[in-house]
Amino acid sequence: QVQLVESGGGLVQPGGSLRLSCAASRNIFNIYAMGWYRQAPGKQRELVATITSGASTNYADSVKGRFTISRDNAKNTVYLQMNSLKPDDTAVYYCNADMREYYWEPRRDYWGQGTQVTVSS
Repeated sequence: QVQLVESGGGLVQPGGSLRLSCAASRNIFNIYAMGWYRQAPGKQRELVATITSGASTNYADSVKGRFTISRDNAKNTVYLQMNSLKPDDTAVYYCNADMREYYWEPRRDYWGQGTQVTVSS
């Protein structure tokens, strides 16, 4: 089964930047929408940003103007550029993809393992 492999998390000071990456572990038939979600301690998982195969984007109000989602379809990879980070952005960030592994299979959601982002001085 294909996996989503995330990287780029870490510790950063308020006002700093990080770039998250998420790649499918192998070539697959088709990737539709991709996105990033996050879950802070004691809170529900929430949407951060999504991007369609046609590059239409959607952002949570809390990150608009600070985060940018992009994708490289040739590499089956989605990115999240995070600027002007705040302590409230601290969470585990999860990659999500709506994919069809093989042409004979239905579309379904896949999730990465999560990467920790900590914003603290």
